[in-house]
Amino acid sequence: MPLLVKICGLSTRETLEAALTASADMVGFVFFPPSPRHLSFEAARELAGVVKHRAIKVALTVDADDATLDGIIEALEPDILQLHGHETAARVAEIKQKFSREVMKALPVEGAADLASLPAYAAVADRILFDARPPEGATRPGGLGAAFDWHVLQNLDLRVPFMVSGGLHAGNVAEAVRVTRAGGVDVSSGVERTPGVKDVEMIRAFIRAARASQELTVR
Repeated sequence: MPLLVKICGLSTRETLEAALTASADMVGFVFFPPSPRHLSFEAARELAGVVKHRAIKVALTVDADDATLDGIIEALEPDILQLHGHETAARVAEIKQKFSREVMKALPVEGAADLASLPAYAAVADRILFDARPPEGATRPGGLGAAFDWHVLQNLDLRVPFMVSGGLHAGNVAEAVRVTRAGGVDVSSGVERTPGVKDVEMIRAFIRAARASQELTVR
């Protein structure tokens, strides 16, 4: 299957257009105030109008309550809700049922022990996103530019599709795909000049490198 490429943390029309024109499969929008990529509902509504049906819209949330999720859905009309906090498997199932949206659960990974909770989440989520575990005291769970040991995911047997995130950029995405055989890759800080400020050329370069990585894997 074709590799899915997700550009996350988009916040301006220019960078969103760059991702869409370069054929990103998914575009992600962050709804988490501590993040430099956080969007207001008003901004989300405007950017949603740019996307239309050109890519899959993903809303990233962190331990959001139902009222917040209602607001996000009204503003963005996302295709996928990405749960990036400490949501339990039961909460994931509840959100999926209550909001009738595909749900992607992000799991922080440092070593093999972090995969212990995977079966419970894989039983209820539509997709799994493996991200690097944030350092102690971090104020947000992702977008920190750190990678994890991708070999932890080798020979992974999952009934649901999974993506890899954390410290990816144009220079290492091919290796991440080769090692993990992931069905998708997700980048945020790896296409930024400074935290929260996306770079158009870096977005294009990442998508090119990701597409090329699949060609190499197929060969």
